Amino acid sequence: MSYLWYILIAVILALLAWFVISLVWGKPWSVNLHYVRTFLRFAIDSPELLTHLGILEKMGIHWHNAKLADASVARETKQYRQIAKDLRILRSYDRRRQSKAQLLSTDIMDWFLEDQARSEPYRFHNYPLNQMFGIQSELPNFMLTLHPLVSRTEARNYIRRLSRFGIKFDQVLEGLQIREQKGILPPRFVIRRVLDEMIAFAGQPAVQNPLYTVFKEKIAKLKIEASEQQRLLVDVEMQINTVVYPAYQKFITYFTALEAKASDEDGVWKLPDGAAFYAYCLRSNTTVELNPEQVHAIGLAEVERIESEMKAILTRLGYPDVANAPRKLQEFAKEERFLYSNTDDGRAQALADYQHILDDINASLDPLFAVRPKAALKVERVPEFREKTCAAAYYQPADLGGGRPGVFYANLRDMNEVAKFGMKTLSYHEGIPGHHFQLAIAMELRGVPFFRRLVPFTAYAEGWALYAEKLVRENGVYADDPYSELGCLDSELFRAVRLVVDTGIHAMRWTRQQAIDYMQQHTAQALEAVVSEVERYIVMPGQACAYKIGELKLLELRQKARQALGDKLDLRHFHDVILKNGSMPLSLLEQVVEAYIEGES
Repeated sequence: MSYLWYILIAVILALLAWFVISLVWGKPWSVNLHYVRTFLRFAIDSPELLTHLGILEKMGIHWHNAKLADASVARETKQYRQIAKDLRILRSYDRRRQSKAQLLSTDIMDWFLEDQARSEPYRFHNYPLNQMFGIQSELPNFMLTLHPLVSRTEARNYIRRLSRFGIKFDQVLEGLQIREQKGILPPRFVIRRVLDEMIAFAGQPAVQNPLYTVFKEKIAKLKIEASEQQRLLVDVEMQINTVVYPAYQKFITYFTALEAKASDEDGVWKLPDGAAFYAYCLRSNTTVELNPEQVHAIGLAEVERIESEMKAILTRLGYPDVANAPRKLQEFAKEERFLYSNTDDGRAQALADYQHILDDINASLDPLFAVRPKAALKVERVPEFREKTCAAAYYQPADLGGGRPGVFYANLRDMNEVAKFGMKTLSYHEGIPGHHFQLAIAMELRGVPFFRRLVPFTAYAEGWALYAEKLVRENGVYADDPYSELGCLDSELFRAVRLVVDTGIHAMRWTRQQAIDYMQQHTAQALEAVVSEVERYIVMPGQACAYKIGELKLLELRQKARQALGDKLDLRHFHDVILKNGSMPLSLLEQVVEAYIEGES
């Protein structure tokens, strides 16, 4: 080999080394590479997220499925430092050299990173264990619904993950103890709810625990000899008894002692810098600049408007003198014609009806949507161990690898809570054209940086789902079903009430009972559901405000497009603009829509 070839190889190796070093440690030479690196850091830092994405498995990579994410305070501190560094690097790129598409991606990432950085002063202002979520319920649910039990390897990985429960629980406990030192304690009812949940979960024989029974059910379908299946089951039982249950017992012991120190004050105003923290929560969740007083006023106005619309429909149905429309719906919800039998047969029928609703609406959307998700959608029951404290429904996105469909989970704990006239709207919100359309289309995007397929913005996501409810109503889906139309309006009213109640609790020092009383007065929810909702707002400040604020912004943008374009407005194209750019803050979405209007004008 000639001397020149040696020089050429050396140069190539040096350039490759420079590229790797700059990509991993320094400033990537391209802003696109910075997008990639920043996202990869988030992903690689969480084996659970990698499992959720479902990409690596398609490549034969499984190491992450044996691990759990580090939940330590030290790791969180390191992550905050990295976020600050990534934000500085992002802002160092010359915007004049970026295309319009790059600038949008840069602005989305900038908003996301800055929002994360802004949370650092309040990193301990949350309640990691609560009745809505937390490691005590989220980790078992992750194991049962997302861990891919599809092979012998993944069965062993499942057991390895069980063996790490103790480490992760200890890491979370460290953060809880720091919060206690800072005087950041959850309200007493939260502690009681979590204790009841953990005692029930860890108080049953290991072979009756879902972590065992679901594992047994899934491996029975694999091509594994019976003797090996039995060995695997013995290992799972041992891990539950020697690792999982002792980890839960540590939390039970800690929370039992903590209960005596807690108070019945529910709003975050009680926390150090509570007002500033709540202002952050509102901005982070709504992605707009509105103070608590403004959000509260918007909520009150929307409650009044929606209740008037409900009364008008009730009048057409022959109920002209109804003083309280939501209360009338409560009466309807107790009538046999609107209920299923509270049996397994009734639950099976409800699941079938949900699927029928989704299939029907999916077949009627061509005039409104040019883009459709490729991912399938199925309906399942909320896992029974989560039913008691879970919301009425939720959506779990499909994976990026295409191996797992989107799932609309319906809570069927008590069929007396499932009024038939509310099922259509719930299906449209969680499924089609709501969350399934928005999230599945985002995951299937091409030609945008990968992070834009996944980055979450609550106001965009929940605003779209609520907008989807109104969209199908506007297009006549309830023309022959006024009771379901009332259910649709009640759903919208429910989200308007949230603006009033959330700000009431956290900014205006409402008690838990004041919030319950207001919600009972202005929604058709049963008392148990109202209590569950109010308790949700207490542990998730600001999140519930995102729905209505997001919907109102989307309606505002559509009206702006309609006023500017008139007959030239094609809703299919408008919805393409909203959906095919992925999730983003509402302020940036407004800029995108304005650019669309200018291009169409």
